[in-house]
Amino acid sequence: MKYILALLLLTYQSSFAQRFSKADKKIVASLKTHINYLADDKLEGRRTGTAGEKLAYEYITGEFKNAGINPIQANGNYLQEFDVPEGKQINKETFFSVNDHSLILKEDFFPLAYSANASVQCDIYQSLKEQGEVWFFDIGEPLTNNSNNPHFDLQEAISKVSTDYSKKGATGLVIYNSSSIADNIKFDEKDKTASSKIPVVYLNIKAKKKYLADETSMHTLKLKVNIEEKKRIGHNVIGFINNNSATTIIIGAHYDHLGYGEDHNSLYAGTTPMIHNGADDNASGTAALIELGKILRSSKLKKNNYLLIAFSGEELGLFGSKYFTDHPSIDLSTVDYMINMDMVGRLNDSTHGLNIGGYGTSPAWNKMIDTTNKYFKIKLDSSGTGPSDHTSFYRKDIPVLFFFTGTHMDYHKPSDDADKINYSGELQVIKFVYNIIKSSGSMGRFAFTKTRETSTGKNTFKVSLGIMPDYTFSGNGVHVDGVSAGRPAEKAGIKVGDVLVQLGENKFSDVQTYMDALNKFNKGDATKVKLIRGKQELTLDIIF
Repeated sequence: MKYILALLLLTYQSSFAQRFSKADKKIVASLKTHINYLADDKLEGRRTGTAGEKLAYEYITGEFKNAGINPIQANGNYLQEFDVPEGKQINKETFFSVNDHSLILKEDFFPLAYSANASVQCDIYQSLKEQGEVWFFDIGEPLTNNSNNPHFDLQEAISKVSTDYSKKGATGLVIYNSSSIADNIKFDEKDKTASSKIPVVYLNIKAKKKYLADETSMHTLKLKVNIEEKKRIGHNVIGFINNNSATTIIIGAHYDHLGYGEDHNSLYAGTTPMIHNGADDNASGTAALIELGKILRSSKLKKNNYLLIAFSGEELGLFGSKYFTDHPSIDLSTVDYMINMDMVGRLNDSTHGLNIGGYGTSPAWNKMIDTTNKYFKIKLDSSGTGPSDHTSFYRKDIPVLFFFTGTHMDYHKPSDDADKINYSGELQVIKFVYNIIKSSGSMGRFAFTKTRETSTGKNTFKVSLGIMPDYTFSGNGVHVDGVSAGRPAEKAGIKVGDVLVQLGENKFSDVQTYMDALNKFNKGDATKVKLIRGKQELTLDIIF
């Protein structure tokens, strides 16, 4: 899951270890305090946008304040807010009445998630199906006619009817099911289907028979649909050590975790909801960030400023770090490099394996890293991307390093608890990172180098387009955040900023449905990809 890179510390076993030896017990005690608090049940898994996240960011903010690490934002606040789209929700203003009888929302009727927001009032004879402003459509007919058709897509059929009826003058569509065949239609808050041009409402057959039984009489309909975006608010915590330098080093770690697994990113197989405390992932990195901040604040390392960022929203798709890099508190051109610590609390006492990613993002790392380190067995990964927050900075052409002590059986499970952390091992990681920062002070500005792309997702596929999806994109389709050199996407002419919507015959509305479409192809297959570039729709040939 998390990839890695490493550096040589020439003075590691001598001057540095001696200098901090008296402080080691204090640092370990502080790590225990931080991780035990952040991974406590009362924080309920630190899910982004929850009360548990609030307790966590208040704790981190308090630690920054106590260490003399100041806010950098113009408002003097440590917190940077960002939106996390949750899908859609039906506003209580939505209503439907027949002859002044108000129907019950979610019981008698509900709008489809892609319905247009609008109000309609009209008098209508149902028997004249193409009269009046609101038209009716019985989905029981196509369900019956296609009962043996495995390729029939009811949602697609309804969408097509909505489009056709609106072109013919309808300003609203009411669908119902007169057949005994289950339609499984519901308000899908995650639906990203492009909005229809008219309101589309599903009417329960019981309500239809009760209020609209007489199709030969005129009925007065009043309909209003109000669907709004549902969102929660995440919070990055940003502290700044200002040494009045022209350059800044960013050190980051995400502090959010999975809550009870509500976002379907847990590997827990049980059925009883349980708190995912995330002691290693990533209370460990957050604790290391706080302790590094304390050390840097009191150190004599003044050649750079230090920006410390505890990110939220990482588990949802790098929301916090992407928001920061798009809305930075400093000029990103002044950033020398970024260090990310994610899951640094489970160092194996037998192997001392330390993974370090980002090795290829600057030629400077090659000059600083020695894989024959006497304490750590270092495994390097050159890629500047991966499923953690350094990816967002690599996307801005900033050299990165990513530290990770390895995966384990408790990853993304409720069993990732504080009593399993190797605190003395994490202390050694902190010392190692500090020495990197110390030794980089004599290197001058770091040059940036592009590397191969590593997926930020956790799925494996038979084929790959060679794109990096933007997981924070809330529109219809997959927004391309990066294109790998020499891969099918680049060869086909796909560019950063394109929004992909279809592969072959397979339409998709988000990353998950894109992955489903991708898995239908094999290496060597040729197909077409449909995309939106600006206001233009394009179809390109692609070979996997």
